[in-house]
Amino acid sequence: MSEHYHIPLQQFIDYLRFEKRYSAHTILAYQTDLEQFFAYLKSQYDGINILEINTPMIKSWLAEIKGDDISSRSIKRKISSLKSFFKFHLKLGHIKVSPVATIIAPKISKRLPSFVEERDMNTLLNTLDFEDSWEGKTERLVLLTFYHTGIRLSELINLPIQQIDFHYNQIKVLGKGNKERIIPITSELVQSLQEYMSERIMIPSEFNTLFVTEKGKTLSRSRVYKLVKLNIGKVSTIHKKSPHVLRHTFATHLMNNGAELNAVKELLGHSSLAATQVYTHNSIEKLKDAYKKAHPKA
Repeated sequence: MSEHYHIPLQQFIDYLRFEKRYSAHTILAYQTDLEQFFAYLKSQYDGINILEINTPMIKSWLAEIKGDDISSRSIKRKISSLKSFFKFHLKLGHIKVSPVATIIAPKISKRLPSFVEERDMNTLLNTLDFEDSWEGKTERLVLLTFYHTGIRLSELINLPIQQIDFHYNQIKVLGKGNKERIIPITSELVQSLQEYMSERIMIPSEFNTLFVTEKGKTLSRSRVYKLVKLNIGKVSTIHKKSPHVLRHTFATHLMNNGAELNAVKELLGHSSLAATQVYTHNSIEKLKDAYKKAHPKA
């Protein structure tokens, strides 16, 4: 990437990292989108600088990537990355108008979050056999922690040992935007954590994270994705099988068993209630199902 692409991009990335305090995963997503856009500009308009970027250029790039059969969700995210980037430089006075201002992101139909049924989660955690090895114990505890706490993948991977409080039976989680929240933990999870940690101290590691591999390294995102997908596939036929599905499962099961929406919001670490309200739809679907099965006139 040439100099006049690199400088404004790096400024923006530093802003996301140090001022907005976004996670490394979110920053990488922004950076990837923007680098892809700049690579397109360089191939089409060699030598262009930030002041010369206009709306037709952006539209032509979006038209090209649409041709690559990219989903509406991905297109929307790329437009969002561009909007944030140009808004930042507009604020600094580097440009006079944002070339993305008039571009409208595609509408995305809201889908209900996928989740694993309660009976299937019970089968997964209480009936399936896990290997009696460090890898097997880590695998089961990862699944148990996701389901019992609803934490995000990045939060689980980076969870420090000292954030587990056995005196009050809770964990302290550092979420998006460095927002801290406290999640109560069940006696079942407490016992499993204590058993795991009694062996964890025997593994030489330079990391202070709870979860480590047999070689003392932190767990990779891909490794956790793989183990979650494999194990959900053993008990459920749902299409999506990811760590985020276990977060949805945690929230949906709470709602289905009478938890208040505000409490679920706090446990998930959502900044607004709107993000949590999607789980009420799953509860309503369950009520409709119960109605159809039980009402004589249904």
